[in-house]
Amino acid sequence: MSKLKIFVSAYACEPGLGSEIGVGWHWVLEMSEYFELWVLTRESNRLGIESWIQEHPEYAGIHFLYYDWPKWARFWKKGLRGVRTYYNLWQICTNSIVKRTMLANDIRIFHHLTYGNALWNVSTYGQKQFFIWGPIGGLETIPEEFSKHYDRKSRWIESIRRMTVSSALKNPWFGRRCDRADLILCKTEITQSRLPLKCKDKAVLFTDVAADIVPGNGSAKEKKQDVTEFVTVGRLDAWRGFDLVVEAMKKVVEEEKQVHLTIVGDGPDRTRLQRMIEDYGLGMSITLTGAVSMENYRQLMENSDVVINAALKEGAVTVSFDSMAMGKPLLCLDTTGYTRYFSDDYAVVVPRGSRDEVIAGLCGGITRLTDPEIRTEMGIKAQKASWKFSWDEHGKEIRDTITSAYTSYFSDRNGSR
Repeated sequence: MSKLKIFVSAYACEPGLGSEIGVGWHWVLEMSEYFELWVLTRESNRLGIESWIQEHPEYAGIHFLYYDWPKWARFWKKGLRGVRTYYNLWQICTNSIVKRTMLANDIRIFHHLTYGNALWNVSTYGQKQFFIWGPIGGLETIPEEFSKHYDRKSRWIESIRRMTVSSALKNPWFGRRCDRADLILCKTEITQSRLPLKCKDKAVLFTDVAADIVPGNGSAKEKKQDVTEFVTVGRLDAWRGFDLVVEAMKKVVEEEKQVHLTIVGDGPDRTRLQRMIEDYGLGMSITLTGAVSMENYRQLMENSDVVINAALKEGAVTVSFDSMAMGKPLLCLDTTGYTRYFSDDYAVVVPRGSRDEVIAGLCGGITRLTDPEIRTEMGIKAQKASWKFSWDEHGKEIRDTITSAYTSYFSDRNGSR
């Protein structure tokens, strides 16, 4: 039996990287096991993809297409600066590629995969086909109680985001995407709850990340050092909650607990975090590494005893599942999304209450996880659970969800004739 054909729009998709771009890559690999794929991504990803495919010819059947503006026309985009504008323009410019490719290859299914922001553009032609959207987020906001502690620019960004999300249902482009989508994969319950009521029956709670089971991943075992090593990873954006972890560490250190925190990543909130660390006299207890290579990231994760993810909405999710695969307990905030995969057996999930409640919850979690016996037991359970939430298993979920929705769609259409 021939495989279903799917056109995948994956702006962010490249092997060997983390975050959104790594998620896009994993989804494409897993989907290719069950579907015939045409994958549109950025021209800048071509070298990494083609080099990888040469080493893994079993994936040569994936049809990759590439597009970017010429370098001279995107001089204003550098890294994440200008990414929103360029991304939305990229979707407009690639619409003809989507249409041409789908018509030429008789492809009926369009999957908009990355970026998974519900408020950003999607190919207009793709939306008119059997349209799979997501996993999407972007309808989560940060309460002012938290954002009032941010620097001026971050406060302004969160204020604009709250206004944008509150008016989303009046946004005609967002409404059109919701109407046209045949399957909406939602990262969080918050996003799912903020969709138009008439779209709820086609919205499914579905995380975008899984555990990456790699031979040689660290095994859960008790370490003998006196200092408990905590690590937290991600781009240093204010909403990711690194300041909350610093506040919690301050309280733990005051209780004379032997702890050390490594903050891995770089970003606009670094200056504020550095100032907090200096003001609290935590220079010996907290280290800011800046951006690191994937090799160094994995080493830092291996050397840690506990992984912390204090993002106030979906963020650092790859890191959280890596902690599971490496046999590390996770301390995180409940974002109503990926956290449903983390039970009390191998994680401490702190409710997102008031700022003081969150800091107290993180403080309590850090203190509890300084106990080596508790850490070891939770780490063993985390690693066992990782097999159930691996990419291989997630790929089967992706297959079943898409196939079921597509079969139901055609069954309904034929039944109405």
